[in-house]
Amino acid sequence: MVLLSFDIEEFDMPFEYGKDISFEDQIAISKAGTLTILDILDNYNVKATFFCTVTFAEHIPDLIKRITETGHELASHGYYHSDFKPEHLLQSKLKLEELSGKEITGYRMARMMPVDEKEIEKAGYTYNTSINPTYLPGRYNNFNISRTHFIKDNVLQIPASVSPLIRFPLFWLAFHNLPLGIYKTLASWTYKKDKYLNIYFHPWEFTDLNDFERFGFPGYVRKNTGTKMIERMEALISWMKAKSYPFGTFQDFIKTLNY
Repeated sequence: MVLLSFDIEEFDMPFEYGKDISFEDQIAISKAGTLTILDILDNYNVKATFFCTVTFAEHIPDLIKRITETGHELASHGYYHSDFKPEHLLQSKLKLEELSGKEITGYRMARMMPVDEKEIEKAGYTYNTSINPTYLPGRYNNFNISRTHFIKDNVLQIPASVSPLIRFPLFWLAFHNLPLGIYKTLASWTYKKDKYLNIYFHPWEFTDLNDFERFGFPGYVRKNTGTKMIERMEALISWMKAKSYPFGTFQDFIKTLNY
């Protein structure tokens, strides 16, 4: 099963590169990208999981309704994207349930940072997908963690997909920077080995990020964004459909596991 997911959040990434961006623009850019994603998924009849911050959800009630009513899964990405306290785990779950009318069973930490699994369990989540089991300079070194799903402190862990052996990550940055043919080869190798793929993206990737003065992003971040990202995502989904890879939400996937 292909677990396609999107971290929908206030677009605060320019702050990491020394640029200022208004809260209104953060919401507007992420909202535009989320609309584009939903249109693509509708066109290809694909179900996905949306990990959403409460801050963003409160500003897009129409999109939260569309996400849940069209069969996608809503999960928690925290209360705020750039601020975390342990109490946000439960607070975000309860608020997203209030806003959506759906049970929230999954969590993904902002920027895939470490989070206390005991706190995840205490907040009532079924699964956590906050681990990228590879090495990313300046971010994390997770070579010692299982590539595939496992249980820790009574919480199901579903790490982001990385290739067998060399653990090459298949997350959003790889998708932007690798030739599409090489990305497909790595994805196919990983799918055959693991029987599933867990790959994630963000709504702002589907908007044009080439304005360096505005966003400050290096070339490897802004490469293949906007229209090029839309084209690449459609090409990836079409290729996966041609190979008969089924798509599903994390909740769908968990039902197939023997835990």
